Amino acid sequence: MAEERLLNPSADSDDQQVEKSLRPRNLAEFIGQEKTVDQLKIAITAAKARAEPLDHTLFYGPPGLGKTSLAGVIAQEMGVKIKITSGPAIERAGDLAAVLTNLQKDDVLFIDEVHRLNRAVEEVLYPAMEDFALDLMVGKGPSARSLRLNLPRFTVVGATTRLALLTSPLRDRFVSVHRLIFYSDEAMCEIVTRSARILGMPISNEGALEIGRRARGTPRIANRLLRRVRDYAQVIGDGVIDVPVARAALAQLEVDDLGLDENDRRLLHAIIELFNGGPVGLSTLAAALAEEVDAVEDVYEPFLLQLGFLQRTPRGRIATRRAYEHLGIPVPNSDETQQTRLW
Repeated sequence: MAEERLLNPSADSDDQQVEKSLRPRNLAEFIGQEKTVDQLKIAITAAKARAEPLDHTLFYGPPGLGKTSLAGVIAQEMGVKIKITSGPAIERAGDLAAVLTNLQKDDVLFIDEVHRLNRAVEEVLYPAMEDFALDLMVGKGPSARSLRLNLPRFTVVGATTRLALLTSPLRDRFVSVHRLIFYSDEAMCEIVTRSARILGMPISNEGALEIGRRARGTPRIANRLLRRVRDYAQVIGDGVIDVPVARAALAQLEVDDLGLDENDRRLLHAIIELFNGGPVGLSTLAAALAEEVDAVEDVYEPFLLQLGFLQRTPRGRIATRRAYEHLGIPVPNSDETQQTRLW
C-alpha cells in the first residue's frame, strides 16, 4: 500500500515521534529553502521591532519539506507559544471558536492541511484573521442575535500540499505566501549529517551524501532512510555509516541511485511491458497495479514526472526514453511503436 512505502513523503506515527527531536529550533538551524528563510528573517525582525504579531503566513508544497518545522521555528523566533491543529480536526465552527478563544496575545495558530477546512469553519476564520474578532449567533429563532467577541492579535500559519484547493477568500487573507521546493543534494547531505549527529550515529560526509541524494529532495524521507541505514550499520556493519554501508543498506531496501523503489519501477514496467509504453489511462494503470487511483496520481507519479520518466497526456500516461534507459530496456523504434498502438 502507498501508506506503507519507505519513500512515501507523508508522515506516519513513527516519523512524528522521531521528527520532534530532529526538527530545527530556529532559522539558523534550518537548512535549505534559502529564499523562504531570508524572507522570514526580515518579516520576523520587522514584526518584533514593531511589537506586533507576524502577518498571517501560508506555506505550500509537497509533503515532507518542512512546513510544520517552519511554523515551530516562527513561534520560537517570535518568542510566543504555538497551537497546532489541522483542517480535518476542526469539524464544526464551535471547534474553531474554542481554539481561537484560548489563544493568547501574539500566539501562533498552525493549521495543517488548511485546504481541508469546511466552509462553515472558514466563515468563522475570516473575521478572526482580518479583524481579530469572533462572530457568534446567540439564541434561536426570532430572539437570535449576533455577538462579536474581540480576540487578541495572533498569527495564523497555514500549510497545504494543494494550494489550488484553497478558496480564494481564505487564500487572500494570508499576507505572506511561501512555496517550499525540493532540496538540493548538498542541502540533503547537511540535513542527514545533522540528523545523524542528533541520533548519535557516526557518519562520513560521503555516506551522508549517498543517503541524501536518494531521498527525493525530501528531509522526511532522508531521516527515514537514515534510521534504516543506521540499523544496518549497527547489526551488519561496524557501527559507522560510510559509502559501502550506505549503498549496501539502500540496495537491501531496493532504493536505487535515483531514489526509485520497487513500486516506482513496477509502475514503469507496467506501462512499458503491459501497454507498450503507453498511452494508458490512469484508471486502467491503477487497476493493473492493484492500487487506488489517488495513490498512483498523488504518491507515485509526482517524482517520476519530476525525473522526466513519465508524461501525462490527454490520452493517458506515457513512459519516456529516460525510463527505458534507466530500467535497461531497449527503446523501441518509434515507427514500430506507433504501428503497434494503431493496431
